[in-house]
Amino acid sequence: MDISIRAHQAPASPIRRLIPFAEEAAKKGKKIYYLNIGQPDIPTPSVYFEYAEAYKPKVVAYTHSAGLLELREAFTRYYERFGVRVSSSEIIVTNGGSEAVLFAMAVVADPGDEILVLEPFYANYAGFAAQLGIKLVPVRTYPEDGYAVPEKRAFIEKIGPRTKAIIFSNPCNPTGAVYDEKQLETIADVALEKDLCIISDEVYREFTFDGYKALSMMTFDKVINRTIVVDSISKRYSACGARIGTFLTKNREFYQASLKFAQARLCPSMTSQYATIGLLGLDDNYTEQIKREYEQRRDAVYEELKKIDGAVFKKPHGAFYVSVKLPIDNAETFVKFMLSEFEVDGKTTMVAPLDGFYATPNAGLNEIRIAYVLDQDKLRDAVRILALGLKAYSEKR
Repeated sequence: MDISIRAHQAPASPIRRLIPFAEEAAKKGKKIYYLNIGQPDIPTPSVYFEYAEAYKPKVVAYTHSAGLLELREAFTRYYERFGVRVSSSEIIVTNGGSEAVLFAMAVVADPGDEILVLEPFYANYAGFAAQLGIKLVPVRTYPEDGYAVPEKRAFIEKIGPRTKAIIFSNPCNPTGAVYDEKQLETIADVALEKDLCIISDEVYREFTFDGYKALSMMTFDKVINRTIVVDSISKRYSACGARIGTFLTKNREFYQASLKFAQARLCPSMTSQYATIGLLGLDDNYTEQIKREYEQRRDAVYEELKKIDGAVFKKPHGAFYVSVKLPIDNAETFVKFMLSEFEVDGKTTMVAPLDGFYATPNAGLNEIRIAYVLDQDKLRDAVRILALGLKAYSEKR
């Protein structure tokens, strides 16, 4: 009996597909620095657990499919701090940012339609597109210029009769690029000229460094009615397993369609929703403290990467990732080598091959993504081991 075409076409996660090699390495006693996945080691704020306990019901029941009203109202206050003015009736609470992306794609495109994507991109976009029968059409960015948004013509030449939307993350996962007002204006102008929707993934908005600021597409009035913002609490509050995200739009047709999808999956977790109300009450002092920590981690990784001959990268200004082109033939083979054949004092480093973050065939084969989600000393040691492994790998080849 055959499985579906979409099941055949769905890509394995480049972040997780090499986990079996890591598991084998761990069985052999190797200590692994996991820089392949954006799982922060910073403790989840205690208020999350306090609210979960305080609002513990006798029955864990269904909530409204759009999410608890109290939580949606808390989100409106949170977004207002960033100049995004939305009402509780313009927010749908989702099962993580992932479900918000899935809803957004499903709302704006049919099977066989196309969505432009800035690449490299968050790898799971490809998985969601495969589930929906949508084709991602890449608009390429490059490490040599810091993965900046290209000029308007780079978008225009990729647009066809079935192009429906543009999707991107800002700050960018996996590159750490932060798009300024001029770059976002390019995206807005293309959407207006070609009658496209915009799906703006703003999960990392707080994590910007060096004076950079992440602007929301919801602050661009000329495209506000064609924009969907997808978001998540996972990273900013180190609560990845809480699985709480948001779908925001001013477009009532988008909203009502997404609400039907939300009704079909019933609701997010009641317990996580109540706990998230507590997180959203944290003030800017918490945000600034976490931001400083990630900036210091970024600096530690950057300083160690500069010691690697032939590495091509720019200092990232946001999120907690850096993408690097290495002097190797194939990043996946290199990662397998690091896990299966290399160690320093019983330790090795795991990163993510970047080819799975591209839709362009054979792109990113010699690039990696590093998630700087460990403390500074561990990060320095991890990149030092990576550099030694790169030298050993090159000599072996």
